[in-house]
Amino acid sequence: MAPGVPRTVLVTGPGGAGVTTLAAATALAGARAGHRTLAIGTGLSCGLAAVLGTRPAAGPGQPVEAADGLWTVEADSARHFREGFLAAQDRAGTFLSALGAEPLDDDELTELPGAGALALLSTLHEAHRSGRWQLIVSALPPAPEAVRLLALPDQLLRYLGRLLPAQRRTAHTLRPLLAQLTGVSLPAAALYDSAARWSRELTAVRDVLTGPGTCVRWVVEPGPRAEAVLRSARAGLALHGPASEAVLANRLLPTGSPDPWLAGLAARQRLALAELVAEGLPVHEIPHLGRPVSGPADLETLQVPPPGDPVPLPGRVVEDGRSADGLLRWRLPLPGARRDELTVVRRGDELVVTTGPYRHCLVLPPLLRDCTLTGAGLEDGALVTRFAPVPRHRGAEALNGSRPVR
Repeated sequence: MAPGVPRTVLVTGPGGAGVTTLAAATALAGARAGHRTLAIGTGLSCGLAAVLGTRPAAGPGQPVEAADGLWTVEADSARHFREGFLAAQDRAGTFLSALGAEPLDDDELTELPGAGALALLSTLHEAHRSGRWQLIVSALPPAPEAVRLLALPDQLLRYLGRLLPAQRRTAHTLRPLLAQLTGVSLPAAALYDSAARWSRELTAVRDVLTGPGTCVRWVVEPGPRAEAVLRSARAGLALHGPASEAVLANRLLPTGSPDPWLAGLAARQRLALAELVAEGLPVHEIPHLGRPVSGPADLETLQVPPPGDPVPLPGRVVEDGRSADGLLRWRLPLPGARRDELTVVRRGDELVVTTGPYRHCLVLPPLLRDCTLTGAGLEDGALVTRFAPVPRHRGAEALNGSRPVR
């Protein structure tokens, strides 16, 4: 990690597993270890500030000191949405006036679904850019939404790249017509300036999320669904970049209770805990306090460790087997993926990989772009796609249905 670049820990897990509480505990542990720390919350009703017992912020987006070396801030989705909408409306003012549109005022705007995700990413980026923090800990939404949130910058960059050429052609085609009808030229320059600015901002956010100083800490409450949710989410995360750091097994009950019901519940937790350990990540056991967790004293009682080193995934490599069987193989680490949840589709110079509810478009290495996709399989936690170096027809090549991933 480069000097001056903060360490970033993103905390997520199944809904109700205690993500907000353990994000706060992680931040406090980092501050106690001597790091100037910022904890970022999602602005939900039981946010980080409530868990840490801090006073309300003096203004929107203002960090509040929660303990020695620890500040907290909630992502203000309403403010972020209004400011972004009004700025875009102002830049398009000339064109909107030509169409007879009536601008919207600040006091009549309400945020749309999805605004919270963008506000959280913006807050995270601003914290990085400020240079004030050595450690940034952010509570994320529940695991499925969190993985999609982490994929969002890369997906939006892809959409911009695909749509911009079409917009450019449209701008040049419509400009003379609009000038004749309204006397106002289509603001193509403003459009492309905006697209360039969006691209720079999205690239900066993506670099934060996928950089070597960023990792994901998983929070689960051991039970029947914990291992399945973690496995599926880890496979989805592997498509997008951030490395996993550890699993916090939360609300573990004491063993050896004379109460048969409590002893049975604790035993089932221990069985589920063994499944989590088998996933291959460091697992930290967090006890159940028997009461709601509130304030630094309770958080320290949980003994949540400060962030450790992430567990890196092997790189995506092209293996040359042409001398043996005439094929090239692209190995993509995909821990937790299962064959019955996995499909692979070739579209042009991209490989579209779907694992469970998660999908990502991966740009093929140059060596494979003029090859034909011939098959795919799971080998030791990696998706291995096979390519024959022969001419192919441009289009879509699917490996699903009658040609499953093996």
